[in-house]
Amino acid sequence: MERVGAARDLVLGYVQALNAIDEAMRVAILSLERLADVLGLVRSRRISRSGHVGAYSYTVHGAGCRFVSGNGTEVDVDFSADGSEVFDLWRLLRFGLSLPETVDVTDEDLRSAVQSLQPPLKEVRPGWFSVAN
Repeated sequence: MERVGAARDLVLGYVQALNAIDEAMRVAILSLERLADVLGLVRSRRISRSGHVGAYSYTVHGAGCRFVSGNGTEVDVDFSADGSEVFDLWRLLRFGLSLPETVDVTDEDLRSAVQSLQPPLKEVRPGWFSVAN
């Protein structure tokens, strides 16, 4: 049960980090109404595909963006068609491994943790999760 607890804390930490990034980005880029708007700003060439905003570096990729904080913590997120932030177990694992004190958990433990957190999380398509509104 201890491993599932660590995985649960990891998932909650990812959501917390994502919320902090969303807030920091909206403070730094006033035209940003939601984090997914970063994709549109890159496509319209109003910001570059990678750069620094506040305490974060970012790199836009495909349907998402990877953010790295000053201490190396990595939050990779995709955006659904409606602009919701979505993530999978791989992104949660990467987050855990990038933490100053790494958290290495199994897919099985992460899957159990995510299931135990519904709500506030919801599975938007098989293997992909979002924070319920």
